[in-house]
Amino acid sequence: MSYIRGYDPDTLREIVDLRECEERLDEIGPQRSLPALLERVWLLKVLGRLDEALVISEQSVRVARMAGTRKDLLRARILHATVLQARGALPAAMQELTTCAEEAEGAEWSGIAAFALQHRGKVSYDAGDYDEARTDFKRALFLRQDAGAADEQLESTLLAIDAADRRRSRTSVAS
Repeated sequence: MSYIRGYDPDTLREIVDLRECEERLDEIGPQRSLPALLERVWLLKVLGRLDEALVISEQSVRVARMAGTRKDLLRARILHATVLQARGALPAAMQELTTCAEEAEGAEWSGIAAFALQHRGKVSYDAGDYDEARTDFKRALFLRQDAGAADEQLESTLLAIDAADRRRSRTSVAS
């Protein structure tokens, strides 16, 4: 999303301009197209309005299931899983992201598989499993490179790998 100004190097959360996000949310309003729903979910999530984000993400999955493509449905399910993660439902987010990553890789949709793996890595990171997080981030990097991803996507994945490495070294020193 164009509202991302960077990523927090410790939490891996998006750094956004909250005012711009609120303004965009107002612009979208009650639109019900799948792209509008997905953007609303993301905006609500980064604004910390997680209850609203959950409701809209569930609606976006239903809309994608009824009227979208398989790729649309995967994107909606991945975004829904990120809302679950933000709400602290890490096992549910992990399960959904694993299923989505496997389906996308099976269909050879590298970009979508990378999206799912990047977020699954963030779930592992939040859970304190830095080895698993690093494994997912490395796989996401490979898939993003394979898909010809934009530099900012590659940079966010490299930042995540670095963060997982830092956390791993901190926890191994503390042990």
